[in-house]
Amino acid sequence: MFSSSNLHPKLVQAIESLNWLEPTEVQQQSLPLALEGKDLLIHAETGSGKTGAYLIPVLHKIMSEAKPKSGTRALVMVPTRELAQQAKKDCDSLTQFSGVKSVIIRGGQEFQYQASLLRRNPEIVIATPGRMTEHLNSKTADLSDVEFVILDECDRMLDMGFRDEVLAITNHCTSKHQSLLLSATLRHKGVTAIASSLLTDPQLVKIKTEQLQSNITQQVILTDDDKHKEKLVLWLLSNETFEKAIVFTKTRASAQQLNNVLRYHKLRTASLHGEIAQDERNKVMAKFREGAVNVIVATDLAARGLDVDGVDLVINFDMAQSGDEHVHRVGRTGRAGQTGLAISLINSFDYSLMSSIERYLKLHFERRVIDSLKAKYSGPKNLKANGKPAGTKRKKSAKESTKKKIPKHASRKRKDIGKRRAPVNQPTDGGFTPIKKKKTTLPDTE
Repeated sequence: MFSSSNLHPKLVQAIESLNWLEPTEVQQQSLPLALEGKDLLIHAETGSGKTGAYLIPVLHKIMSEAKPKSGTRALVMVPTRELAQQAKKDCDSLTQFSGVKSVIIRGGQEFQYQASLLRRNPEIVIATPGRMTEHLNSKTADLSDVEFVILDECDRMLDMGFRDEVLAITNHCTSKHQSLLLSATLRHKGVTAIASSLLTDPQLVKIKTEQLQSNITQQVILTDDDKHKEKLVLWLLSNETFEKAIVFTKTRASAQQLNNVLRYHKLRTASLHGEIAQDERNKVMAKFREGAVNVIVATDLAARGLDVDGVDLVINFDMAQSGDEHVHRVGRTGRAGQTGLAISLINSFDYSLMSSIERYLKLHFERRVIDSLKAKYSGPKNLKANGKPAGTKRKKSAKESTKKKIPKHASRKRKDIGKRRAPVNQPTDGGFTPIKKKKTTLPDTE
């Protein structure tokens, strides 16, 4: 129970108002270590309660040690605007009974307005690396009093090319601070490198992926092409029972195309991708939360930080490019212990990728067939008993099978044909005695 963790009373009051009855596993493991002031390297997926895992100990210390003359005390860096908004929402909920203030510094907002927010010395700044770098370069932000640095979804920030910005920003945090780094994967070489640079004697908190998948049914439907996939998405959204659904595509063009198809068929859908302005994104998310829109077609980048209650169906129009990305997508459903359904549409180009993700996650996706839309593609030929493609030897042609093998000594003789032999008799006067050529007989190779 949070009430028995010796947390600040106003923080406990806020937690109880949110009906957070029991800490999640990542919170159980990380809270005691974070409260001791340890640097943490946390491996946990979306939906595991990781936002609370870093906000609760930070807010406890800020509430317990008032420093009215101090500047910003905690910096939370996130890769996307959506994740920044989600972290701000959770932070506001946890600080509702205290005077602790937080602000978002991200792209899509007026720069001078953000500068005015920073001049008020909020205790917590939640920022994306790009916009935070702009404020530091313009000297409109001061991080010299920062006591806590949190890098949320660090792997995604590195994949987006923010490594140099993250390191430069942390260098502005001149005072001694506690660092918490959160990542969906620890296999990322960049995560390992940046952790060694920023963390001091870190404690590892690792939550197994399998524990996050137990309440989610994962299915695979074989498909022929994108048009076939569009028909399957229409069928699933028309026949499955769900409150809210997210359909993932690989590109912005695919997201927009699929959204147009679904809207043509009178479904209540909207799309999210990198080219959509922030104001429009906010309107889309408001409609999704309120239920005016119940299907979002999104790219991976736009869906980062997308945390909406009631999502119980995820459809992968395009397969995720890695096991960790697949887990992130699937984690949009089945949140807070609820059940969820994730369906991946697989064509001949996706099958090997799907198989590698199954091996990585040590899972086997349930195979499903929609009888009225059954694909001509039935998977790789010559599958082994475990479902993996079997290797086959190249068959010899009729000519190769009847051709005799040439002995090695005969092959050497064939190489010597037409070559002039070196002289063997050298007269003392420097003359040359020609050698009589011998008739060469080749073996019968027919």
